[in-house]
Amino acid sequence: MEKLKISGGYPLKGSIRVSGAKNSAVALIPATILADSPVKIEGLPIISDVEILKGLLEEIGGTVSLDGDEMSVDPSRMISMPLPNGRVKKLRASYYLMGAMLGRFKKAVIGLPGGCHLGPRPIDQHIKGFEALGAQITNEQGAIYLRADELRGARIYLDVVSVGATINIMLAAVKAKGRTIIENAAKEPEIIDVATLLTNMGANIKGAGTDIIRIDGVEHLHGCRHTIIPDRIEAGTFMILAAAVGEGIVVDNVIPQHLESVTAKLREMGVNVETGDDQIFVSPGSKFKAVDIKTLVYPGFPTDLQQPFTSLLTKASGSSVVTDTIYGARFKHIDELRRMNANIKVEGRSAIINGPSQLQGAKVKASDLRAGAALVVAGLMAEGLTEVTGLEHIDRGYSNLVEKLNGLGATIWREKMTAEEVEQLKN
Repeated sequence: MEKLKISGGYPLKGSIRVSGAKNSAVALIPATILADSPVKIEGLPIISDVEILKGLLEEIGGTVSLDGDEMSVDPSRMISMPLPNGRVKKLRASYYLMGAMLGRFKKAVIGLPGGCHLGPRPIDQHIKGFEALGAQITNEQGAIYLRADELRGARIYLDVVSVGATINIMLAAVKAKGRTIIENAAKEPEIIDVATLLTNMGANIKGAGTDIIRIDGVEHLHGCRHTIIPDRIEAGTFMILAAAVGEGIVVDNVIPQHLESVTAKLREMGVNVETGDDQIFVSPGSKFKAVDIKTLVYPGFPTDLQQPFTSLLTKASGSSVVTDTIYGARFKHIDELRRMNANIKVEGRSAIINGPSQLQGAKVKASDLRAGAALVVAGLMAEGLTEVTGLEHIDRGYSNLVEKLNGLGATIWREKMTAEEVEQLKN
């Protein structure tokens, strides 16, 4: 196991390039199961979730090669092999295997998904959609069993706007007989990305990116080449750290429209943000103002960025309130920020940040992916040395993070943990 060491307080400057979208990658890779000939995906982030999904496709008979940020998948010899546990439990998005395998094989056995612990994240809307399409779903010994004689199009209204359920129902419906209509669908850019891949494979999908998606089923899907969209959450993280410790940073390979809610909040704080076609330039203003943030489904402020933004708000003068309406348990980073001298308290679904506070280096632990990002931002802001453990979470979503930050002038490195440190971490 490794830990991250950050010597904080150094101003950063230059250009940093955003990788492909993690939240697209974890759906695009399972979607390749639906094809009957090879699919190539370009621009993937180099993260552990991609490696885990590669292994899962190989388990069911896929021929998969991963060369840097390019993955080639030949799904022609895949079989409906049960995946009750093992790698499935290492990431939340393993549930996309349900929709993809159900769509291709009309059956699947998938272990309950793992990933970050952010409180209850039920898959009831996914199951509701599968059942509407004609599948029978049972939970047996900790695995989900999906079976269907055939899948038929249906009108499905999602009780909760859910990215995962929207994509999963799309995956199951593209080869179903007849028309499927998903109402109250999520609108995230990652949904458009998955729909684009499926359309390139021969699917008939209309309305992705709106709240009503129409899918006319087809019998066969073929291989294609697809380039993933940039990661808006990684881009937002870099914009936040540019505001926190930058002296002028260009965030490169972005789609600025995907980041309008973040841009608006940074400008409200007094940060200078200039947008181009595929770049965003961020430099701090003379003074940071306190702002309130409420996370909402897209195009609202993303829940995945409230944790890094909380670190930035410790520099703001006054009282800021961050409310997470998506995941109420997403405040495990607050205790770690307090160790670093932040003045924050949690009340229900909200964190109240009183600033400004000069953060101090400390030993802290990442409890989940975006909490890890928050602690990296905090470490760069802090005086002295910060040690971050729980790197397995950060590695799930940020590609070559150390190299990218050092390229801006940061002093950050990975170190092997001693056996004693590993034991302390377990306790």
